[in-house]
Amino acid sequence: MMNQFEEPSSMDSVRSWAEKNGFADWAIAGIWLVLAWVLFQAIAGFVLVGLLLVSGDLQSVDTSDVQTLLMSRLDLLFIGNSTGQILIIGLATFLIVRLHLGNEQSGHFLRLSWTEKTPLYLGLGSLLIVAIQPAIIYLGYLNSLIPMPESMLDMQISQYEIIEKFLTQEGILLFGLFNVAVVPAFCEEIMFRGYIMRALERSWGIIAGIVVSGFLFGMFHLQLPNLFPLAMIGVVLALMTWLSGSIWPAVLAHFINNGAAVLLGSTYPELAFAEMSAESLPPIWSLVISIILSVVLIRYMLRMSTEKSG
Repeated sequence: MMNQFEEPSSMDSVRSWAEKNGFADWAIAGIWLVLAWVLFQAIAGFVLVGLLLVSGDLQSVDTSDVQTLLMSRLDLLFIGNSTGQILIIGLATFLIVRLHLGNEQSGHFLRLSWTEKTPLYLGLGSLLIVAIQPAIIYLGYLNSLIPMPESMLDMQISQYEIIEKFLTQEGILLFGLFNVAVVPAFCEEIMFRGYIMRALERSWGIIAGIVVSGFLFGMFHLQLPNLFPLAMIGVVLALMTWLSGSIWPAVLAHFINNGAAVLLGSTYPELAFAEMSAESLPPIWSLVISIILSVVLIRYMLRMSTEKSG
């Protein structure tokens, strides 16, 4: 008779649902990414409409002008957006992860671990996300030189107008930090660096997992005019997640990146939302320093990771 603490002899007991049913990890991740985006938008819209009904704004504003309606209550728009992120991008992803688990725990799959070296990686990751900012700005400028469909440019301008008006409201700083920095930092890291990257890594290897998950992170935001810098941020966050063995450095770096944008947009909107041009770019020496510092930090994190695995 088998002892209750003994490992079962059947391999099916430690194989994941995906393996048992012949599904590739990358395929499930891709399906969930599309489905999550749709559900996230649906939940956000449902919550927004509900809040507008409760507040009475839906009756007091001409609903034929959707843009005016949304711009009049941006606080409710961002509450709906955060609710969708928390419920779908964050919490629901924990359920989808179970499809990939055999005898592995969700926390291990998502790299939620914390070790004695994690605080050091937190510091290095924070320095790295700051160091790459000039490179990100230059990538954004290069991206702006690529011809884009007029509809995509209009969507980008509309998004910027919404964010600018939101961040320039009186007393919005803490509310903005929560909705633009805290919620995305946790939810998007669970989705992309925790789940998507791990699923792609299992199917295609770590290099493809880092690069493709970074590209998908950029695409997920539906900002083709800003795809290059978003994808670069995604790749850097994925790299620090792999090197540290934990998503927490990426969570903190993501918060710093978004939080700095909130602070800049609230304090110096004329600088944060200025039209990008060759004249507005940082000096070239800042780009050189950015690249050198980023390479040094990545090499140091790589050496730490190698020593840990050795």
